[in-house]
Amino acid sequence: MTSSPSSPQRRHIHRRTLTLDGYLRDDGLLELEATLTDVKTLDYPLASGLRKAGDPIHQMHVRITVDADFNILDAQAESPWVPYPGTCEKVTPSYRRLIGLNLLRGFRRDVGALFAGIKGCTHLTELLYSLPTAAIQTWATFKQREDEGSKKPFQLDGCHALDTTSSPAVAAYYPRWYRPVKRCYEENA
Repeated sequence: MTSSPSSPQRRHIHRRTLTLDGYLRDDGLLELEATLTDVKTLDYPLASGLRKAGDPIHQMHVRITVDADFNILDAQAESPWVPYPGTCEKVTPSYRRLIGLNLLRGFRRDVGALFAGIKGCTHLTELLYSLPTAAIQTWATFKQREDEGSKKPFQLDGCHALDTTSSPAVAAYYPRWYRPVKRCYEENA
């Protein structure tokens, strides 16, 4: 963060890194690879033994293949660094159950139903929740300017910056879709 300095003094002890990479395959499908890594800056005692500073406590990977409609065609998971070796990684084959889900239609709900609690790994499941937006960002690389078509761009009305009723960004960059609404408090001014 570049905001105000932290106070009092602090010492860095933990880093969680989420990495999501999108790939276009030669067959026109997308692959998304996601990794979650937790690392301590000091030696860390686990029930399974001491984890040396810099060695991951958790490192989980998920790779999915999706089509242009965001349907998951293939899914793989692996957990090379886990706090309970020989146990944690046994759940990874269960993540093949992602096949057939759609990233944009009820994905987070479906993931919760499939992998909540003892049905999955909390870290792998948490990692999955980032996949829909990573897929959208990857496909967006190949899209033409969406505001030139007859269909409203999907991102509009998806966040406060792209509110079609009040956003200066929409007025400037998507004028075709800008529909300012006079608010009741503006009428009395």
